[in-house]
Amino acid sequence: MSRLIALLPGDGIGPEVVAAARVVLDAVAETFGHDFEFRDGLVGGCAIEATGEALPAATLELCLASEGVLLGAVGGPQWSDPAAPVRPEQGLLALRRALGVYANLRPVATHPALYGASPLKEHLLEGVDILFVRELTGGIYFGAKQRDADGASDVCSYSREEIERVLRLGFELARKRNGRLTSVDKANVLETSRLWREIATRMGRDEFPDVRLEHALVDAAAMQLIQDPRRFDVVVTENMFGDILTDEASVITGSIGMLPSASLAQSGPGLYEPIHGSAPDIAGQGIANPCGTILSAAMLLRHSLGLEDEASAVEQAVQDTVVRGIGTPDVAGRERAVTTQQVAAAVAAALGTRSPARAIA
Repeated sequence: MSRLIALLPGDGIGPEVVAAARVVLDAVAETFGHDFEFRDGLVGGCAIEATGEALPAATLELCLASEGVLLGAVGGPQWSDPAAPVRPEQGLLALRRALGVYANLRPVATHPALYGASPLKEHLLEGVDILFVRELTGGIYFGAKQRDADGASDVCSYSREEIERVLRLGFELARKRNGRLTSVDKANVLETSRLWREIATRMGRDEFPDVRLEHALVDAAAMQLIQDPRRFDVVVTENMFGDILTDEASVITGSIGMLPSASLAQSGPGLYEPIHGSAPDIAGQGIANPCGTILSAAMLLRHSLGLEDEASAVEQAVQDTVVRGIGTPDVAGRERAVTTQQVAAAVAAALGTRSPARAIA
């Protein structure tokens, strides 16, 4: 049976990294005997240019009919006017809303081959393996907004249901990993955070007594991410805090181009994308790091298609490629660097050396 995957290359380097991820997904299909059907859609700046809309109806229809959506990136300087009535990021926000994705998963793990690219000292990097769970539908980004000549306001609002569902996912993921969950808030100041902490405490006590729960204020968590990132396992937090902390954590690995993300709904297709932007300054040069997008495709295999062994095989193939020193300039340096497509080919080849039986083992 064919499995439909929607590809939204988007803007800037998006088309290059999505094409690279498709090379790897084709190798997965061949190695494991699957039939993937890929259909492209427009979103972001390229959609505005073609249709006048950041998220055309045809793209949304495609995404809703798919089992998973792989996105490149949106935006660019030609669409950067904040006063413009239609902007690329509106397409992404509308897509998240339409898919009902409420939790953004961002894994951050270090690898010895990339220690030299990280701004942190090597002894702080060993064994770092963090999974961030960021709430996506509430908080200050979606609260009521007001502006007049004398001031402005953005309301931070959360319902009990929104908090419970993202915390429950965080607890469940922690239970499958090392049994540790850090809930990040600002409960010494914010009423929404006091509600968040109250719910987290109750759920930990009544529903997940086997998970070790700790609370951390967001400013302390930001400091500890640099001082001792190994202390964290699963971190769950609200929208804006998660946005900031995951960008901070991204530099730990040595390159933002290495990091994937998954945005999950309670039902229906998930949305998968690298955490980097469209990087228009390097678009078309063939030097964009595709690993974040390839690893996002692995998360799609795991969370939307239920193909855990295939996802693990892709992740291992990326690791094998990194160990061999094959990479774009951001991780390999300009003298040793290869192109975006050469990295994809190397990952696909590493995957192809594994029979399905070996990958499953």
